[in-house]
Amino acid sequence: MLDWLKINLQYITPKHLLSRAVGKLAAAELGGFTTFMIKRFINHYNVNMDEALHSDPEYYASFNAFFTRPLKPDARPIDPNPSTLVHAVDGAVSQYGDIHVDSIFQAKGHDYSLTTLLGGKPELAAPFKDGQFATVYLAPRDYHRIHIPIDGTLTDMVYVPGELFSVNPLTARNIPGLFARNERVVALFDTPVGKMAMVLVGATIVASIETVWAGTVTPPAGKHVQHWTYDRDSEASVKLKKGDELGRFKLGSTIVVCFENDAVDFEALTAGQVTRLGEPMAYVAGSNSDAS
Repeated sequence: MLDWLKINLQYITPKHLLSRAVGKLAAAELGGFTTFMIKRFINHYNVNMDEALHSDPEYYASFNAFFTRPLKPDARPIDPNPSTLVHAVDGAVSQYGDIHVDSIFQAKGHDYSLTTLLGGKPELAAPFKDGQFATVYLAPRDYHRIHIPIDGTLTDMVYVPGELFSVNPLTARNIPGLFARNERVVALFDTPVGKMAMVLVGATIVASIETVWAGTVTPPAGKHVQHWTYDRDSEASVKLKKGDELGRFKLGSTIVVCFENDAVDFEALTAGQVTRLGEPMAYVAGSNSDAS
C-alpha cells in the first residue's frame, strides 16, 4: 500500500515546480543554515567526506556546491587498460544488456523506445539499433559528476523536455517508459568503438543538468526538443579523454549509456553492482580483457 501511494502521488505532484523551487534553495548561500543542512544530509545518507577534496562541510557556500563536490585527485584512479571502458559515475547498475531493435529493458514488465530516449530522432538512434546499453542509478550519497567511459569526440547534444518522476528502483519498476519520458540531455560521441550515447536523465528535485562544454543545459531549456551539432574536425571540437569530466547532476539521477552492435563486452557487469568511477564497465569487443 505504501509503495502504491509513493508511485501514484508522483502523477499528481507538480514535479517541475517542486524541482525548480528546490533548485533555487540548493543554489542559495544561506550561511549557517546551509552548513546545517549539509551536515544533516551527510549524516542521513552516510556520505564519505574523507574522499572529497574539501571534507569540511563549512567549506561549501551552497548545497549545490556540496552536492557537486570534487574528489581528491587519487580517489578514483582511471583503469589504464586501452581495451577497458570505465564506469562514468559512482552508483549502482540498474540494467544492462542488448537493445532489441529499438527496445531497451527498464525493469520486469517494462521496456522503452531507444528512439524516444534519444529525442524522437531516428537518424540519431539508427547506429544503436540492436546495440547494447547500461543503466546506472546515482543515489543521493554518491559523487555526482559524470565522466566519459572512453576517449570521445562530441558530435551532437539533444535536450528533451519531459516529466520529472523519481528514478529510484521502486519507480523504475512501476512507471512505464520512465527514462524515455523524463527530462533529459543526450550527448553523442564518436569513439574508438563507434558511436556512443550518454543520456543524462533528470528526476524529481534534480535542479540542474550541466555539461562541461555548454554549462547549464536545464533549466530552463524549454518545452521543445533542441538539437545542437558539433564539428568534430574544427579547432573548437570537444574531445574528451577516458575519465574526463563530461557533466554533472545537481541532486541525484540516472545515466543510460548506449553502444553500437557488438561494440563492447559487458563481462564486468552484474545487475545491482555498485559502480565506482574509473573501474572497468566493459571491454572492447574481441579484446583480451586481461591485457595490461
